[in-house]
Amino acid sequence: MTSLRVRRHRLPLWALVLTVVAVALPAIATSRAQGAATGCTVAYTTNEWSGGFTAQIRVTNLGAALNGWRLEWTYGGDQQVTSAWNAQVTQSGSAVTAVNVAHNAVLAAGASADFGLQGTWHTADPAPTAFTLNGTPCGGTASPTPTATATATPPAECAGAAICSDFEDQTGTVPSGAWQTTAPDCQGTGKVSVDTSVAYSGTRSLRVDGGAGYCNHVFAASTRDLSSVGPVVYVRMRVRHTTALPTDHVTFVSMPDASQGGRALRVGGQNGALQWNRESDDATLPEQSPAGVALSTPLPAGQWLCLRFQIDTTAQSMRTWVDDQEVAGLHVDGVATQNVDGQWLARRTPPRPTGLRVGWESYGTGDDTLWFDDVALGSSPIGC
Repeated sequence: MTSLRVRRHRLPLWALVLTVVAVALPAIATSRAQGAATGCTVAYTTNEWSGGFTAQIRVTNLGAALNGWRLEWTYGGDQQVTSAWNAQVTQSGSAVTAVNVAHNAVLAAGASADFGLQGTWHTADPAPTAFTLNGTPCGGTASPTPTATATATPPAECAGAAICSDFEDQTGTVPSGAWQTTAPDCQGTGKVSVDTSVAYSGTRSLRVDGGAGYCNHVFAASTRDLSSVGPVVYVRMRVRHTTALPTDHVTFVSMPDASQGGRALRVGGQNGALQWNRESDDATLPEQSPAGVALSTPLPAGQWLCLRFQIDTTAQSMRTWVDDQEVAGLHVDGVATQNVDGQWLARRTPPRPTGLRVGWESYGTGDDTLWFDDVALGSSPIGC
């Protein structure tokens, strides 16, 4: 990968319009897929900016179990779908069809399937108000209901990425909308808040007050499903630490990993240096020998740094940069290097991140106050 040029100018802000449409569906008499439904609901939520949008769609089955589903609707504007995840989405004119994929084909009574799409528009982007399920028209319509509005433009260097957030759309003190507070394993004294006093760009950032002590976990988790991003996942974020990384193990980036049964692929520190950690077997990158730790780097305190990494989902290949300087000890290329990735390559299955969380995990001593800003994740390289 060619090193990306540092961009020092102030990033522009997002324009985010969230729209949720809930449609109640009547009884369905026939179905082209195996099973029959007696009703469902559809929630259609959009993140819109000038010329583009993403939509997160949830269909909930209120009837008998379904084995295979097809959801159809018609756009009232000039929207064009460009990509999708967790469903096979096609478009002909203004008509759109979403068909299940293998892992979400079966919908038990009361179960939901979530999928998403990304698209473009030029003159109008109204949310659809009528759907059909398995070829049968769904009755009832609902007018789009705005739930939040912010004024900005998408950050130029990551517009179109699966995640492209400078947190300027956050209107309260607690993460909301596309970011939610979570403690995936156990919760301690840590907390996450929206900070208007410290930011890399704009006026807002995410602040994490990370506490010490075993299993003291708190994160802000993106609500985006990243299962289809790739085949190489590129991540860029600005991070500011108050204290140096401790000797004991800590984590500040956590990515649920389908190849580990949902256990996390983690970025953090140990022995005072930046490291990767794999939750399923506690493998580290680099190895925690003196020579391995020396091939990593400590993180400066009291200043913003640009952290970038890339994860190949088809092979054991990873790279990491701090302020556009690649970290030698955090490089996996499939060939074992002494003191670096021998332990990591004991597992040959490539990672498959499905989510992104930023925050703090402590496993003993070590606390920190840190900030995150300009977080981006996509299928193409994203520069600092």
